[in-house]
Amino acid sequence: MIGREPILDLNQNNTQESDFPMGLAKPALRALANKGLSRLEQVAKLSEKELKELHGIGPNAIRQLRLALESKGLTFSDNNTLEE
Repeated sequence: MIGREPILDLNQNNTQESDFPMGLAKPALRALANKGLSRLEQVAKLSEKELKELHGIGPNAIRQLRLALESKGLTFSDNNTLEE
């Protein structure tokens, strides 16, 4: 399709570099990339509060990231759920 960008970039081996949820919105993906984050293990080092301070990260992105982290046995660094 014209005008559509891939959600995730592929590395030289044509494999996914990021393990973020596929439905994560582009503003959230850009916010994470601008922070130098491309893996859930990196996101797990941040608190929900730190993530929410990033422009492009809203309640839906937090929810999606939380579920993705949980599926890998990870949590946000503060391990406290903030009110959304």
